[in-house]
Amino acid sequence: MRFLKSLEILKIPEILKTLNILRAPDSLKAKGMKYSWFRNLTIGFAFFFTLLLFLSIGALLFVLKPSEILSALLSEEMFYSMKLSMLTSSASTLSVMCCSIPTAYALSRYSFPGKGLIKTVLGLPMAFPELVMGLALLLLFGHGFLGPYFEALGIKITFTRLGIAVAQFFVAFPFAVRVIYSTFEDINPRYEQVSRSFGYGEFETFRYVTLPMARSGLFASGVITFARCIGAFGAVLILAGGSYMHTEVLPVTLYLNISYGNLEMAITSGILLMGIAFLAIFSFERFEGGRL
Repeated sequence: MRFLKSLEILKIPEILKTLNILRAPDSLKAKGMKYSWFRNLTIGFAFFFTLLLFLSIGALLFVLKPSEILSALLSEEMFYSMKLSMLTSSASTLSVMCCSIPTAYALSRYSFPGKGLIKTVLGLPMAFPELVMGLALLLLFGHGFLGPYFEALGIKITFTRLGIAVAQFFVAFPFAVRVIYSTFEDINPRYEQVSRSFGYGEFETFRYVTLPMARSGLFASGVITFARCIGAFGAVLILAGGSYMHTEVLPVTLYLNISYGNLEMAITSGILLMGIAFLAIFSFERFEGGRL
């Protein structure tokens, strides 16, 4: 009997098609679901947890007086932290975009041995904590593996400003590849095939056809990458250290001032990071259509 009932259920779409119910206007469908308890329940969940998140953000925004926030913003430490954060994040974002675009294109368009392994390895940093990434980078660029070779060339990475940019690069790179990969996947390969049929090479097709069609996704990826770089903390702390006025970026400023008990500086740096994150998510929603 259960088997027969399941067969009847499978026939329901066909029955609805014969009755032209599935072809009804969207307004009629929405009208029939207007007072659905399930609809109201899901909307209630959305409002409730959004309200909790808003209250937590509001606690960060309104706990200080505007004069206290302004005083913290004009301090020498905050100026140094913002300047260093902008410089390292800009350099890291540029490096990430230059490396992630060809990587994402290769994963999107070509089949080759080890492709699945590469995608898995690129996804690992998004699954484990930043502290693990920082420890791995410290071992890689320290005295055990590549560190002596870089130092022989006069390049020191660990506990330096360069180490900040390196840590930001490895933290943001997998996220950029994922976003740009989705962008290339949404572009129909037939456009590239038509370009190739007119005699254009792979690089010319990529430059004049694929990249212009992916510009909104690339812009969104750049913004997300910049926000990810400027908000990187665990990997930066382990690889570059948290030295006052030396390797002090905004997340490190927040951490150090909480340790000192200076809540004004800590909260102000948190507000700056939150503002950057808001602009990044807003840009992503605007240019990438919200496909998170």
